[in-house]
Amino acid sequence: MAAAELRSAGQPGAAVPTRTKARSFLSIDTKAPVQIASDWEVHSHQDKELVKGLGLTSATMLVMGSMIGSGIFIVSSEISREVNSPALLIAAWLVTGFMTIVGALCYGELAAMMPRAGGQYVYLREALGPLWGFLYGWTLFLVIQTGTIAAVGVAFGKFLGIFVPSISSSNWILHFWKVPPIRIGPMVLGNMDVGLNTQNLVAILVVVALSVINVFGLRTGALIQNVFTFAKVSALLGLGFLGLFIGRNAHALEANFHGNFWNNAGLSAQHAVQVGVGGPVVLVGTLTILAVAQVGSLFSADAWNNVTFTAGEVKNPNRNLPLSLALGTGVVITLYIICNFVYLNVLPLDGMPNGATILERGIKYATEERVGTAVMTQMFGSAGGLLMAAAIMVSGFGCVNGLILAGARVYYAMAKDGLFFRGVAKLHPTYKTPAVSLMVQMVWTCVLCVSGSYGQLLDYIVFAVLVFYILTIFGLFVLRRTHPEAERPYRAIGYPLLPATYIVMALFIDVVLLRYKPQFTWPGLIIVLLGIPVYYLWSRRGETLSLKRSGELNV
Repeated sequence: MAAAELRSAGQPGAAVPTRTKARSFLSIDTKAPVQIASDWEVHSHQDKELVKGLGLTSATMLVMGSMIGSGIFIVSSEISREVNSPALLIAAWLVTGFMTIVGALCYGELAAMMPRAGGQYVYLREALGPLWGFLYGWTLFLVIQTGTIAAVGVAFGKFLGIFVPSISSSNWILHFWKVPPIRIGPMVLGNMDVGLNTQNLVAILVVVALSVINVFGLRTGALIQNVFTFAKVSALLGLGFLGLFIGRNAHALEANFHGNFWNNAGLSAQHAVQVGVGGPVVLVGTLTILAVAQVGSLFSADAWNNVTFTAGEVKNPNRNLPLSLALGTGVVITLYIICNFVYLNVLPLDGMPNGATILERGIKYATEERVGTAVMTQMFGSAGGLLMAAAIMVSGFGCVNGLILAGARVYYAMAKDGLFFRGVAKLHPTYKTPAVSLMVQMVWTCVLCVSGSYGQLLDYIVFAVLVFYILTIFGLFVLRRTHPEAERPYRAIGYPLLPATYIVMALFIDVVLLRYKPQFTWPGLIIVLLGIPVYYLWSRRGETLSLKRSGELNV
């Protein structure tokens, strides 16, 4: 008998059988028959023990705040080098926008059906089985959520260093080790510094402070999220207005638009791609290069699903979850596309790596790839660059808060199902927040900050993130078949055409990345697969503990 089947209903942290009818068995305490709800019945209702503190505004701000970090101000530089075309730079973001909004519309149906803490973990568990839910949660904890928090936190420190020069990645407090590069086929592992410097110290302090603050009630964390999201959305709107109407540069307009916009954008055009690290350079078509370019744009638009992790705390989830997903992703994607038009209005796409001025370097070779800062500096001088650096810090701080708030709910849900440390399922007795989960997430994130590995880990996991999106949207088809009678307050717009289109596009991107960017794919796939033996060990351990408690083992 599975461990989940031996826990009594109504207890905090209770887990129940997957996709089975209600069943009765002997209670440990009374030896009387106890009726246990099915897993579906539990997950199709909100967690009773959590505070319902997120309205539509807060849920939408969580979607937007989790999406907007520092990526939009940086990754367009690398995308430009890959696609070598103004039109394809915009096309890369349009593809990302289409996929993100379609994904959000699909998740809206799942979220309204199963408004449970854990979100995507719950959907995968119910549609495809506990193993798939665990693999997602395992990867989320090990790399996706914690690695992103670490990366955005260190980026916050990097931009703070513009104002306080002593904050730097080279200003070491404790330097433990320089890990040498380790070449394995097309991949290069290692090659990072392990230790504490002033830059990652700032990241650690931000992570610790926000983790502790989020213990003191959902509304406290949501208030911080709302304030900082409003600030960074305003900053993006300001950048859009200034770049489109005030700071337009004649040289950039000539280079990017006057007869040059569609350069290298035809379907028959050939684009150079290096296979792996130090591998051969091959020529690929336009659709393939757009798929390769999605590494940066998809990652910059990711984390929109984080609001589903907090579903157990959303007021009127049947309405507010689908609506917040649609509104949040729609607004952010629109802002992202406007920002890239701003970049093209102010800086030429092409440039030289050793250019003496911002215009000579262009978008492709902006200093340290900080395109947003380069654009503001070009428009308003050094004051503009400082203003943009401050805006990116605000953006990063709000993003870290949203990721911390949401991620802890997944590990809490896993612990309730017996698939994570049991203590992580405990709520703070006063504030009813997953305090232990917040602390466990905080500790691992700080380890990643000190290890210096978060950047590589995030590169490795882009492929895996897309795989889980594919599986979750495939789960929408599965649940339409296995639970046709389930209450669906919202049905995915465009079903089945739009979800099927998403799956086809995402599969194409993943196949292209496997072929041409193996350094971004195989390590991530290995991290996911390592979770399989861990799942069976954890399941067996949980089953043994439950059997011991029930007296069914002679111990």
